[in-house]
Amino acid sequence: MKKMLSKKEIKIVLEKLMERFPDAKAELDFTNSFELLIATILSAQCTDVQVNKTTSTLFKELKTPEDYIKLSEEELGTRIKSCGFYKTKSKNILETCKLLIENHNSQVPDTMEKLTTLPGVGRKTANVVLSNAFDTPAIAVDTHVFRVANRIGLANSANVLDTERDLMDNIEREMWSKAHHLLIFHGRRICKARKPLCDICPITDYCFYYKKEVKQ
Repeated sequence: MKKMLSKKEIKIVLEKLMERFPDAKAELDFTNSFELLIATILSAQCTDVQVNKTTSTLFKELKTPEDYIKLSEEELGTRIKSCGFYKTKSKNILETCKLLIENHNSQVPDTMEKLTTLPGVGRKTANVVLSNAFDTPAIAVDTHVFRVANRIGLANSANVLDTERDLMDNIEREMWSKAHHLLIFHGRRICKARKPLCDICPITDYCFYYKKEVKQ
């Protein structure tokens, strides 16, 4: 049997996290869906802080898919090198831009099916774009969401996809996007990977990790 909190308890947990993090939102800087798509591709295995430093210059120079495809992989790579894995990211971004021009009239598509046909765009990236650019309820499971959700008991799964399914089952649809941001804020500020700050955590009364690993 899966070890998870009840839906009533999960609702209380989210309410407590909203009290702690009332301003929880996307921390990538963007002004439109295309910028968000590029920023999210760059954010793979890179901090949002570093991505924002890179895009603060990048987005002033490159504003449309047409702008990007004028560059070679090497030229784009030099601009995004600080985000890591720049060769792969450069290739994926340029191929994505070509597909946006050829198949989507240079517009970012607004469905999971179409987004995940783009190079470098998996379910996590697609969910980020759907949620933040198109206001579509979605739960993007990144490393923070995966760790925190399973640690607390909002999910009980060994992989990202099953964790996403658990969260979608356990959280009301209209709260999916907000829950995503709350779990990321909690993971970055309190429920850290190596040493969670349980002494200042507002949800220890409900957290399986705290009860099993800390309280005893």
